[in-house]
Amino acid sequence: GSPDEDGDRFIEIWNLVFMQYEQKSLDERVSLPSPSIDTGMGIERIAAIMQGKHDNYDIDLMQHLIASSAHHANVDIDGEHKVSHRVIADHLRSSCFLIADGVLPSNEGRGYVLRRIMRRAMRHAHQMGCREPLMHKLVPALIETMGGHYTELGRAEALMTEILKLEETRFKDTLDRGLKILMEEVDKNPTSQTLDGQVAFKLYDTYGFPIDLTQDVLRGQGWTVDQAGFDTAMEKQKAAARKAWSGTGDKGMLPVYLQVAEKAGATEFLGYTTTTANGMVVALIKDEAEATTVNAGESAILVTNQTPFYAESGGQIGDTGIILDELSGDKLAEVTDTWKTPSGVFFHVISAHKNIELNQSCKFVVDHERRQYLKCNHSATHLLQEALREVLGTHVMQKGSLVSPDRLRFDFSHTKQVNSNELASIEAIVNHRLMINSDVTTRLMTQDDAIAEGALALFGEKYGDEVRVVSMGGSTKHEGRAAWSVELCGGTHVSQTGEIGLFKIISETAVAGGVRRIEAVTNDGAMRWINDRLTILNASSQLLKTTPEQLSSRLDILLQERRQAEQMIADLRRKLAEGGGDASSALQRDIGDLKLTGRILTDTPAKDLKSIADTMIKQAKGAVMLVSSMDGKASLVVAISPDATDQLNAVDLVRIGAEHLGGKGGGGRPEMAQAGGSDPDKAEDAINAIMDAIETTLI
Repeated sequence: GSPDEDGDRFIEIWNLVFMQYEQKSLDERVSLPSPSIDTGMGIERIAAIMQGKHDNYDIDLMQHLIASSAHHANVDIDGEHKVSHRVIADHLRSSCFLIADGVLPSNEGRGYVLRRIMRRAMRHAHQMGCREPLMHKLVPALIETMGGHYTELGRAEALMTEILKLEETRFKDTLDRGLKILMEEVDKNPTSQTLDGQVAFKLYDTYGFPIDLTQDVLRGQGWTVDQAGFDTAMEKQKAAARKAWSGTGDKGMLPVYLQVAEKAGATEFLGYTTTTANGMVVALIKDEAEATTVNAGESAILVTNQTPFYAESGGQIGDTGIILDELSGDKLAEVTDTWKTPSGVFFHVISAHKNIELNQSCKFVVDHERRQYLKCNHSATHLLQEALREVLGTHVMQKGSLVSPDRLRFDFSHTKQVNSNELASIEAIVNHRLMINSDVTTRLMTQDDAIAEGALALFGEKYGDEVRVVSMGGSTKHEGRAAWSVELCGGTHVSQTGEIGLFKIISETAVAGGVRRIEAVTNDGAMRWINDRLTILNASSQLLKTTPEQLSSRLDILLQERRQAEQMIADLRRKLAEGGGDASSALQRDIGDLKLTGRILTDTPAKDLKSIADTMIKQAKGAVMLVSSMDGKASLVVAISPDATDQLNAVDLVRIGAEHLGGKGGGGRPEMAQAGGSDPDKAEDAINAIMDAIETTLI
């Protein structure tokens, strides 16, 4: 216990915290209304004691990961990089568990936490001399060690591997760029010992170099970061972002909406069973203030005690429709959008046709046809997700969606492009579920019961104690579930899958690292999409004088003929240029043993100039200058023979010519360079200027 003795000879494995007082201030402490005891145990410390180890990193779990790190990095396990191996092993474990749970690296929220964890480990790999991605190679060791107890790891192996590899590849560029800038700052002010906060923020904001990495690097140099300056710069950016946000027109953050929501209370939603319902106007908002009347021709927000209108949530956009007077049936307003607060107050965005007053009784009528298309597309997203998991693997998780009347969009976790065969299989599976025409059922149950039953939940979504579970796709047992697709969902859905009619995927793209997007259409939208393509197909076939079945082979023949024709044209242009024929104007000079040849070409693509110049320069020692005019633009190429590059530089010469053509710069190699300009009429001036420069240089 003395200052001279080793304080690490005691290890805390368990503690008790007796919570009895609340510290009001430095001098005031009051008793808690309910004293309690908190307890915490370090399970890895228990493992170390049970295994006779003195360090958490010496337990078998960590040693297997550390050994894998040392093996793949080819760096001694106990040398100067011992700590780096430990950081990599620990952070690999954290990263993989997060990815398997559905978190993907991003620049905000939990995704940013994951990215910081990953990048800290990746910097240690960089410190050990690893210039290629390392962490993804350690995934099998983690699964071997922990996959038996945490089966999610095995199911997500492909996703974890690809995400780690992709992130480390990207971070290498960030790290190299950031470290270079950081070291330049240190070298500029070697005696400062403190990095300017503005510089640290620029590294973070512009180059994606996290502040904690900046601090880690500087710590090794004996430096610190001006944290106050960094925080000031960060706050300025946040303030600017808030100002920009306030100008977007999003009214959800205005105090008037919060005030109305608090007074009105939650709206009762009736739209699961009906698209028409009576209700009373309990609040009106006009010109960003509460109102008692909305006049004809005005736009406003209307709140009612109950409504059949679905408010935008869960990816499904809000309902539209009309509001009628309950007694007369007169049309009072059009509803152009519906949204709600987290507390469940529905706001109807209206355009008034007649005066509407507070406490007026109205009839709310949803656009039934539009709602039906929304239901079809929403139910189709559930079937799509299940088909994706069946074809691509259970690592697939929803990362976002948009359900509109005319199409659906579904974002999901997957690291590779979904190929055409996979897309065809996914589409066929969904359409098979439509043909089965199974019932779509909804049930209310506790979240724990729903998850136990195998229901899929959107990661990061907040659910109440009672959740709505939507099941569809047939009663065949699937992954231990009663129905093919079972999800927690508050949206509106069809009653039977056959109502969706037809499902057609129209695109598959990348959204971000590890996230893909599928867009699709259903029902009438799918039929329209297919008919539009058939119309184009038939018109194209008629134009090419063939049948739709033979169109592909006909196009192959035409493309081959075009390539052959383009090659013939290029060969003819080259011969004309080389021989100074009718399609070109020739300029020549001899300076000593050097032959200078210039050609002004017409309608010769810029991409052909280098090959022409390359052929011409092989014929004699000297220089070749080619200027082509096409579409009102000039292209210039200068080539120098290999035995003249000690005297002439093509890059310097092409820049001289570019000035006369109305261009700037130009670049390439000493033996061949290219530039462009906007004034092809000055082609001869450009060539003569280059020849004059060569003559001045050599004489």
